[in-house]
Amino acid sequence: MDNTIAIIPFTEALAHHFTALNKAWLQKYFEVEPVDEKMLANPKQYFIDKGGFIFFAMYNKEVAGTFALLKVSDTVFELSKMAVDEKFQGKNIGNAMMEFCMQEAKRLQLHKVILYSNTLLGPAIHLYKKYGFTEVPDFKSEYKRANIKMEIDIV
Repeated sequence: MDNTIAIIPFTEALAHHFTALNKAWLQKYFEVEPVDEKMLANPKQYFIDKGGFIFFAMYNKEVAGTFALLKVSDTVFELSKMAVDEKFQGKNIGNAMMEFCMQEAKRLQLHKVILYSNTLLGPAIHLYKKYGFTEVPDFKSEYKRANIKMEIDIV
Protein backbone atom coordinates (compact mmCIF):
# COMPACT_ATOMS: atom_id res chain seq x y z
CA MET A 1 0.00 0.00 0.00
CA ASP A 2 1.41 3.38 -0.95
CA ASN A 3 -1.05 5.43 1.16
CA THR A 4 -1.32 8.12 -1.48
CA ILE A 5 -4.31 10.42 -1.67
CA ALA A 6 -5.59 11.31 -5.12
CA ILE A 7 -8.41 13.77 -5.79
CA ILE A 8 -10.53 12.79 -8.76
CA PRO A 9 -13.58 14.39 -10.41
CA PHE A 10 -17.16 13.16 -10.23
CA THR A 11 -18.33 10.24 -12.33
CA GLU A 12 -21.81 8.70 -12.30
CA ALA A 13 -20.22 5.45 -11.09
CA LEU A 14 -19.09 7.22 -7.90
CA ALA A 15 -22.29 9.23 -7.27
CA HIS A 16 -23.56 6.77 -4.66
CA HIS A 17 -20.39 7.38 -2.57
CA PHE A 18 -21.16 11.11 -2.48
CA THR A 19 -24.65 10.39 -1.16
CA ALA A 20 -23.62 7.64 1.29
CA LEU A 21 -20.68 9.54 2.84
CA ASN A 22 -22.75 12.67 3.34
CA LYS A 23 -25.79 10.87 4.74
CA ALA A 24 -23.60 8.94 7.21
CA TRP A 25 -21.95 12.16 8.37
CA LEU A 26 -25.23 14.08 8.66
CA GLN A 27 -26.95 11.26 10.57
CA LYS A 28 -24.03 10.99 12.98
CA TYR A 29 -23.88 14.68 13.90
CA PHE A 30 -27.19 16.28 12.90
CA GLU A 31 -30.03 15.19 10.64
CA VAL A 32 -30.60 14.97 6.92
CA GLU A 33 -32.58 18.13 6.16
CA PRO A 34 -34.89 18.57 3.15
CA VAL A 35 -32.24 20.70 1.38
CA ASP A 36 -29.72 17.85 1.89
CA GLU A 37 -32.17 15.33 0.45
CA LYS A 38 -32.53 17.53 -2.64
CA MET A 39 -28.75 17.86 -3.07
CA LEU A 40 -27.99 14.18 -2.43
CA ALA A 41 -30.83 12.70 -4.49
CA ASN A 42 -29.23 13.86 -7.72
CA PRO A 43 -25.81 15.40 -7.06
CA LYS A 44 -24.93 15.77 -10.74
CA GLN A 45 -28.08 17.81 -11.40
CA TYR A 46 -27.73 19.90 -8.23
CA PHE A 47 -24.01 20.68 -8.41
CA ILE A 48 -22.43 19.91 -11.78
CA ASP A 49 -25.28 20.84 -14.12
CA LYS A 50 -25.38 24.25 -12.38
CA GLY A 51 -21.69 24.90 -13.08
CA GLY A 52 -20.24 23.39 -9.92
CA PHE A 53 -18.01 20.41 -9.18
CA ILE A 54 -17.88 17.25 -7.10
CA PHE A 55 -14.61 15.59 -6.18
CA PHE A 56 -13.57 12.40 -4.44
CA ALA A 57 -10.52 11.69 -2.34
CA MET A 58 -9.12 8.27 -3.16
CA TYR A 59 -6.89 6.52 -0.62
CA ASN A 60 -5.25 3.31 -1.85
CA LYS A 61 -7.83 3.26 -4.67
CA GLU A 62 -10.78 3.43 -2.25
CA VAL A 63 -13.17 6.38 -1.93
CA ALA A 64 -12.16 7.97 1.37
CA GLY A 65 -13.87 11.35 1.16
CA THR A 66 -15.79 13.78 -0.98
CA PHE A 67 -16.66 17.44 -1.33
CA ALA A 68 -18.49 19.72 -3.72
CA LEU A 69 -18.03 23.23 -4.99
CA LEU A 70 -21.48 24.74 -5.46
CA LYS A 71 -21.63 27.69 -7.83
CA VAL A 72 -23.08 30.77 -6.14
CA SER A 73 -21.92 33.21 -8.84
CA ASP A 74 -19.18 33.35 -11.47
CA THR A 75 -16.66 34.39 -8.82
CA VAL A 76 -18.07 32.84 -5.62
CA PHE A 77 -18.46 29.13 -4.89
CA GLU A 78 -19.57 27.35 -1.73
CA LEU A 79 -17.46 24.53 -0.33
CA SER A 80 -20.25 22.05 0.33
CA LYS A 81 -20.87 18.48 1.38
CA MET A 82 -17.36 17.71 2.61
CA ALA A 83 -17.22 14.31 4.28
CA VAL A 84 -14.55 11.75 5.11
CA ASP A 85 -15.30 8.06 5.67
CA GLU A 86 -14.71 7.31 9.37
CA LYS A 87 -12.31 4.48 8.57
CA PHE A 88 -10.03 6.98 6.81
CA GLN A 89 -10.07 9.72 9.44
CA GLY A 90 -6.66 10.73 10.74
CA LYS A 91 -5.01 10.11 7.36
CA ASN A 92 -4.94 13.76 6.22
CA ILE A 93 -7.83 13.28 3.79
CA GLY A 94 -9.42 16.58 4.89
CA ASN A 95 -6.12 18.43 4.36
CA ALA A 96 -5.71 16.93 0.89
CA MET A 97 -9.25 17.94 -0.05
CA MET A 98 -8.73 21.50 1.26
CA GLU A 99 -5.42 21.84 -0.62
CA PHE A 100 -7.14 20.71 -3.80
CA CYS A 101 -10.11 23.01 -3.17
CA MET A 102 -7.80 26.04 -2.81
CA GLN A 103 -5.93 25.10 -6.02
CA GLU A 104 -9.24 24.71 -7.86
CA ALA A 105 -10.47 28.09 -6.59
CA LYS A 106 -7.31 29.72 -7.97
CA ARG A 107 -7.58 27.80 -11.25
CA LEU A 108 -11.19 28.95 -11.62
CA GLN A 109 -10.11 32.51 -10.74
CA LEU A 110 -12.70 32.73 -7.99
CA HIS A 111 -12.81 35.79 -5.79
CA LYS A 112 -14.20 33.97 -2.79
CA VAL A 113 -15.07 30.55 -1.37
CA ILE A 114 -17.71 30.40 1.36
CA LEU A 115 -18.89 27.58 3.59
CA TYR A 116 -21.47 26.91 6.28
CA SER A 117 -20.69 24.72 9.27
CA ASN A 118 -21.40 24.20 12.95
CA THR A 119 -19.08 25.14 15.80
CA LEU A 120 -19.68 21.71 17.39
CA LEU A 121 -17.42 20.37 14.62
CA GLY A 122 -14.15 21.52 16.20
CA PRO A 123 -11.78 19.61 13.88
CA ALA A 124 -13.58 20.92 10.77
CA ILE A 125 -13.53 24.54 12.01
CA HIS A 126 -9.83 24.16 12.84
CA LEU A 127 -9.16 22.83 9.32
CA TYR A 128 -10.99 25.75 7.70
CA LYS A 129 -9.13 28.31 9.83
CA LYS A 130 -5.82 26.59 9.01
CA TYR A 131 -6.51 27.26 5.33
CA GLY A 132 -7.36 30.90 5.92
CA PHE A 133 -11.15 30.91 6.24
CA THR A 134 -12.53 33.56 8.57
CA GLU A 135 -15.91 33.86 10.26
CA VAL A 136 -18.63 35.99 8.65
CA PRO A 137 -20.94 37.71 11.17
CA ASP A 138 -24.69 38.00 10.56
CA PHE A 139 -25.63 35.46 7.92
CA LYS A 140 -28.61 33.44 6.76
CA SER A 141 -28.42 29.81 5.72
CA GLU A 142 -30.86 27.27 4.37
CA TYR A 143 -29.28 24.69 6.72
CA LYS A 144 -30.83 24.54 10.19
CA ARG A 145 -27.56 23.11 11.57
CA ALA A 146 -25.39 25.99 10.32
CA ASN A 147 -24.36 28.31 13.13
CA ILE A 148 -21.21 29.63 11.45
CA LYS A 149 -20.45 30.96 7.98
CA MET A 150 -16.84 31.26 6.88
CA GLU A 151 -15.17 32.64 3.78
CA ILE A 152 -11.80 33.12 2.18
CA ASP A 153 -10.79 35.69 -0.40
CA ILE A 154 -8.93 34.00 -3.24
CA VAL A 155 -7.90 36.87 -5.52
